Amino acid sequence: MTGAIIDTDTASTTSEQARRPALPTPRRRGRRLWVVLALLLAAFAFLLIEGLGSSLDYFDTIDQALAHRATLGTTTFRLEGTVVAGSIQSTATGTDFAISQSNHTVQVVNTGSPPQLFQANIPVVVVGHFTSATSLNFVANSILVKHSANYIAQYPGRVKAKNGSVR
Repeated sequence: MTGAIIDTDTASTTSEQARRPALPTPRRRGRRLWVVLALLLAAFAFLLIEGLGSSLDYFDTIDQALAHRATLGTTTFRLEGTVVAGSIQSTATGTDFAISQSNHTVQVVNTGSPPQLFQANIPVVVVGHFTSATSLNFVANSILVKHSANYIAQYPGRVKAKNGSVR
């Protein structure tokens, strides 16, 4: 290497620049920012919809359930109706009874103990399924009693609070 002078400062700077990736232009950074914001917004919307959707408990009335009984098949859902007077019978595995709405009646076979407020002529929601897509028999594993403050006014002394007081 005769007569060649190499500037070591320039050579090292050039090799460092070759190894370092180029910074994105302001336009590319703006696009990336919008893409990231869109993804975050989509994820937030998904979580919000899923969270709200799973926290709602829907039930079908007897008329609604019978109208789309074929599509319900034997899937589990909540069914609302009024307990038919004289239909309640205790069994070894639970309670059998009928619920009605309008002019439709469904026979319910409940496996488990009914709640204390369960009685004839009150609205209930039963959780279970039809025995087939064409059946009027409903197998339930849970009974939810619907009542309001009117129940307490009509039957004073029947409702006990957790602390033991009677209302």
